[in-house]
Amino acid sequence: MDNPVGIISMQFIRPFTGRDLHYFAHAKALGFDFVELLVPEPEDDLSPADVRTAAADAGIGIVLAARVNPQRSIASDDPAARTGGMEYLKSCVDVAEAIGASIIGGPLYGEPMVFAGRPPMPRTDEDIAARAARTIEGLAGVAPLARAAGKVFAVEPLNRFETDILSTTRQAIEVVDAVDDAGLGILLDTFHMNMEERSIPDAIRAAGPRIVHFQANENHRGHPGTGHLDWPAICRALAEVNYAGPVSLEPFRRADDRVALPIAHWRAPREDESDKLKAGLGVIRSALALAEVDQ
Repeated sequence: MDNPVGIISMQFIRPFTGRDLHYFAHAKALGFDFVELLVPEPEDDLSPADVRTAAADAGIGIVLAARVNPQRSIASDDPAARTGGMEYLKSCVDVAEAIGASIIGGPLYGEPMVFAGRPPMPRTDEDIAARAARTIEGLAGVAPLARAAGKVFAVEPLNRFETDILSTTRQAIEVVDAVDDAGLGILLDTFHMNMEERSIPDAIRAAGPRIVHFQANENHRGHPGTGHLDWPAICRALAEVNYAGPVSLEPFRRADDRVALPIAHWRAPREDESDKLKAGLGVIRSALALAEVDQ
């Protein structure tokens, strides 16, 4: 399997600004094929044109990760939040066009929970049905725009502690099939799948051709190969569904296990992680290569 393998920009620094474009060349030197970049915000001082130029100069691709919040939630019962969510997703298509990216992934529905400081709330069956309907309606409204621009939205299920909209592959399949537009596919992240799926390989096989982006993350968000995930089995399942798209790494866990450390929060690297990143990349590339041999 010759999937492009990338690294998220948050691995190096956050926020990623115009002063940080040198990380593209660094990622390329480490052996990565693309950088998964958070969709730039106005306060980031990061021009899409500059991103495009720097990526081209470094010979590296770009995949975009959408940044949603309660004010950008197509699932919300607040009309202003739904409008904010729709306008944001539309703007992501424009940014992708300016940068030259084709994939926009993430929890596109909005509504982040505990890690964003919003506690879970009890929902009636009517509330649940309404939130599902609004999610499908919103994604159905933006998927054709992405498709017309040659882009695709990749909706990501998150674990139950981070969202109450989509947490399983089955739920994502239901939403994507209801929208039924080539402008919308599924992003699967093994960190979340490890908590929510009975079998990661079976979930991959169920999603099949709907998968347009894949994040290969350890169960503890460390570097691939340092946790308990079965990468050969996972990559074999990707081969079985003929997945040829990007595979990105998000090894956010730092070498820091102090008691009372807020691990739900992003932290800057405490050391040069280049060797660990190259080793983790090697684990994933080897598993992808082995999966092809096993076919």
